[in-house]
Amino acid sequence: MIPRPGPRNLITDIPGLTVGNAADPVLKSGVTVLLGDQPMVAGVHVMGGAPGTRETDLLAPDKMVQAVDALVLSGGSAFGLAAAQGVMDALYEMGRGFAVGPARVPIVPGAILFDLLNGGTKDWAENPYPALGRAALAGCRTDFALGTEGAGTGATVAGLKGGLGSASLVLASGVTVGALVAVNAVGSVTMGDTPHFWAAPFEIDAEFGGLGPAPTTPPLFPAPIKRLGEATTIAIVATDAALTKPQATRLATAAHDGLARAIVPAHTPHDGDLVFAASTCQRPLPDGGALELGHAAALCLSRAVARAVYLAQPTPDDWLPAWSLKFSHSG
Repeated sequence: MIPRPGPRNLITDIPGLTVGNAADPVLKSGVTVLLGDQPMVAGVHVMGGAPGTRETDLLAPDKMVQAVDALVLSGGSAFGLAAAQGVMDALYEMGRGFAVGPARVPIVPGAILFDLLNGGTKDWAENPYPALGRAALAGCRTDFALGTEGAGTGATVAGLKGGLGSASLVLASGVTVGALVAVNAVGSVTMGDTPHFWAAPFEIDAEFGGLGPAPTTPPLFPAPIKRLGEATTIAIVATDAALTKPQATRLATAAHDGLARAIVPAHTPHDGDLVFAASTCQRPLPDGGALELGHAAALCLSRAVARAVYLAQPTPDDWLPAWSLKFSHSG
């Protein structure tokens, strides 16, 4: 059996996972939440030089807490870290959380990207991200929109709008792997000044246009257009295979290959590139399955990056064009 996308080609092809998006079009920013029906084993790996995170230390393999209730991706730079507080408060009201005697403490790690200089209005009197986090959690569903949505609402890459992307694969063992990413990179997702994606070799069923690789060799050193601290691509890979925290950490590490194949350059000092990994632990991990799982996660993440940019939509006052607008002649 050749691995194929799940029925939605979304991270929610993994049973027990839902995703919610919330955004403010005037702010040009938003929040995306991955929620597990049950607590999820999770890990994280950071390879960018400018990350912004919350509760990532507890994901280390040697730390006490073994599972998380939700994972949050947010715009807003450091202000966006407050989105996880909104999610945490709402989960507490739902009775979710790590039990400490009679007390419940929802575990909600999060990561942010920088979208403060994208044409949106940022003169808020009160931080809007806790409310956006609550709204994203309330909107968690198995079907969700991609492109200019959630944490990808105000994202940009070199020369184009970024966005929110997702993809999945069902392996021969029946294990499902998926990726969810908010793409806001210093680097380029397309090959030079062409509509062709760096991730083209990994595309399935024309999911981002079916254009294939560029016919000529593109420049490998695109001129940077963002300053230090203005970028970051943040992602989640997930599976229903049962993983330990060390295995989840290894899955997050392997998935970074997917960013490097889809964004040129990736993992720069200006980016805070980060990947969370989550497991719902619903299927046994096949013998030798960790190798295949890591490869599949990287493939899903490359495809999700391209889908994020391919599906971005034009909106008023954009500083950069959407792929569909810039390359409308490409079909």
